[in-house]
Amino acid sequence: MTLPCPAPDSCLVYLIRHGATEHNLAQPPRLQGRRLNAPLAPQGRWQAERTAQLLAQVPLQAVYTSPLLRARQTAEQIALPHRAPVYELEGLTEVDVGRWEGLDWTAIRQQDPQGYDLFLTDAGQYGYPEGETFQQVQDRAVAALGQIVPQHLGQAIAVVAHNVVNRCLLAHVLGIPVSQYRRISQDNCGVSILRFQAEKRKLITLNMIFHLFDGQA
Repeated sequence: MTLPCPAPDSCLVYLIRHGATEHNLAQPPRLQGRRLNAPLAPQGRWQAERTAQLLAQVPLQAVYTSPLLRARQTAEQIALPHRAPVYELEGLTEVDVGRWEGLDWTAIRQQDPQGYDLFLTDAGQYGYPEGETFQQVQDRAVAALGQIVPQHLGQAIAVVAHNVVNRCLLAHVLGIPVSQYRRISQDNCGVSILRFQAEKRKLITLNMIFHLFDGQA
């Protein structure tokens, strides 16, 4: 499969969620925001390697990443075939999940039913108790992307971030309310392709994961 390359007046952004950590793989999965800085699990390293192989055919000029370890490790793997620089952007850091850090959704519903109900009603407005709302995440993530895209017209770049950050960015590109984030899937090392051209923005591919099937245990 041939992946798209940018036109001279546009920037292609390959938006990637980091590879899996042990928190992602737990049954049920546990929330990890910006306070837990876990490395990639072995499966997550495999996912990052497969994603690097997929994107090796794309002339990536730079890789931007959240400062958190799981994203940085994924970004470094993706940058290797291109010998591309890796830059950390604070605006791409995962959402602060506040007092729910490290909990699973069953425990959250039992321990904090009011906060859980508010979150389900509108995460854009209410968000995580003692943490961030999805609107706050979207504001900072969109601003971060807006800083780097104009520097790469005619180029392709990779951006490695997180589940909530990516969903908020994709909601912005799609022009849907951030409260509808559940409509947007983000698997570990799923790849979405965005095109920015002047004032226009377009989603080309959402959460591409076919590269993670072949040979996966």
